[in-house]
Amino acid sequence: MSYIRPFDPWRGKSLCTCPFKYTVNPYTGCQHRCLYCYASSYIKNFFNPRPKANFLETARKDISKIPRGSIINISSSSDPYQPLESKYQYTRRLLELVSDNYVIEIVTKSDLVTRDIDILSKARSVVSITITTLDETLARRLEPGAPFPSRRIYAIKKLTEAGVPVVLRYDPIIPGLNDSKESISAVLEAAVTAGARHVVSSTYKIKPDNLARMLSEFPDLEAKFEHIYRDRKNRIQGYLYADKEYRYRTLSTVRDIAHSLGVTFATCREGLYQLNDKGVTCDGTSLATRNS
Repeated sequence: MSYIRPFDPWRGKSLCTCPFKYTVNPYTGCQHRCLYCYASSYIKNFFNPRPKANFLETARKDISKIPRGSIINISSSSDPYQPLESKYQYTRRLLELVSDNYVIEIVTKSDLVTRDIDILSKARSVVSITITTLDETLARRLEPGAPFPSRRIYAIKKLTEAGVPVVLRYDPIIPGLNDSKESISAVLEAAVTAGARHVVSSTYKIKPDNLARMLSEFPDLEAKFEHIYRDRKNRIQGYLYADKEYRYRTLSTVRDIAHSLGVTFATCREGLYQLNDKGVTCDGTSLATRNS
């Protein structure tokens, strides 16, 4: 059994431009219950989360085999700071094991990450915080178990004040919900004002289960989705992508707003490499520096 593995979700055929890294999920499944979640399509009983069996013992053995200085992503499938973390503290205890010798990349929607500022501020770390909207009513419908966006903005501020570099993940961009210039500007301005230094963004990609959840909650989007996702040739690695023209136009808007705010930008799993800024990794791990 191994819990810390090379990050290669599409088996070498990915549109991902991340540097090589390892990934680990302390928990199986997630309590945030985001409608657009992709992981629920390949992890059984995803919205009934549970801690990994013998997690810390197994992770300790895995770490002994990983070259020092490697990037370790926490997490790629389930949020490492979902409510289960308050009880089990597997994420914090993992950080204690890797903080001295590895580059740490946290991806979360939770302000609970601020609890671990004492570790993250002394490690080579970067924290990516996902915010899809500042509209708390919409956020509660989209991400019913996740902390409100205002709490995530607060987390960006607290991490930045402690010297921890923060990336904003504006992800996913969903046609008809958060793809207007006004919505994009509102989130980026709030996050950058709070201290985010890099923006990474991608568009909503359809899986049958997440589409069913989305249309159950937002039935008025069906016609728009039918139009933007009409070309079934845009199916890549089991995901149905929006039309390329829509993706290019929308992600260009995010990039332009990011640049106007003085921060770098990259896309995630879009194949639109020309939109990515040079000199920074798409996931922001190039920002990680040790503060000691």
